[in-house]
Amino acid sequence: MFSYVFSRMRVLILSLLFASFIIFLMIEIIPGDPASFMLGINAEPETIQALKKELGLDVSKFQRYLDWITGMLAGDFGVSYTYRVPVSELVLSRLGVSIPLALYAILLSTIIALPVGLFAAANHGGFRDWSVMGFTQLGIAIPNFWFAMVLVLIFSIYLKWFSAGGVPGWEKGILLNLKALTLPAFALALPQASILARVMRSAIIDTLSQDYFRTARASGLTYGQAIFRHAFRNALIPVLTIIGLQFSFLIAGAIIIENVFFLPGLGRLIFQGIVQRDLIVVESVVMLLVFAVVLVNFLVDMAYLVVDPRLRGNK
Repeated sequence: MFSYVFSRMRVLILSLLFASFIIFLMIEIIPGDPASFMLGINAEPETIQALKKELGLDVSKFQRYLDWITGMLAGDFGVSYTYRVPVSELVLSRLGVSIPLALYAILLSTIIALPVGLFAAANHGGFRDWSVMGFTQLGIAIPNFWFAMVLVLIFSIYLKWFSAGGVPGWEKGILLNLKALTLPAFALALPQASILARVMRSAIIDTLSQDYFRTARASGLTYGQAIFRHAFRNALIPVLTIIGLQFSFLIAGAIIIENVFFLPGLGRLIFQGIVQRDLIVVESVVMLLVFAVVLVNFLVDMAYLVVDPRLRGNK
């Protein structure tokens, strides 16, 4: 078990180091100079050079990379070129939207997908199975930003059940904010629930031909009982993997949804940083999102130890 944990820790560290290099390299080669962008096309060269020195852009790219990495290790993400405040403050102010939105979306996705996947697997090969899989295929095919606009049109404009965008702030109450996040969370959850339901169905169907499932049926359990008590747990490993990847995606991939609903989350912060050439914000936030992806994958690997006893016994 310890060697298993150590190997996953090593992968986590190497992934972060490689990702930091790629992120810095890709963002630095984007055309455009932040100092020139901020001062405008009529700025004097001396003024531009002075601003570069103030922002720390007058040193070599390698030195800037080292300063950036060592700063992040110490909890210093740098200072925004545009807002002139620490990037950590900008990130913290937006995590209160992005993380609850991702958690809400993954909760909705899981609540929808698991029973749907179980239902389809229990009716494998029948009309109910194909009907459910047809709906999940439709859920995957529909673009979530289009679905988000449809939700706004129906539930905000016509029915007036939910607001069309924005969040009131957590100081005004949890229920009020959860209501404001319901439509964007559901827009994010639909394609993820469709994918998760298909994975759940396939994983359970794979277990139906295993010896332990036939033994459970021979011991007197009904078909449904055998699926729920035995097939379901053994099918959780691929499902946990997908849930972990989906959570990472929902944190990092909600840029369009956050802009549709005017949510002040990390997605909008990245978009604003790109538009304003605020490189330090883009680099730091993207690296933070990569860290979230890698960390969630590591936690999913650790969850395997709970679900699969073979990993505890052989490692």
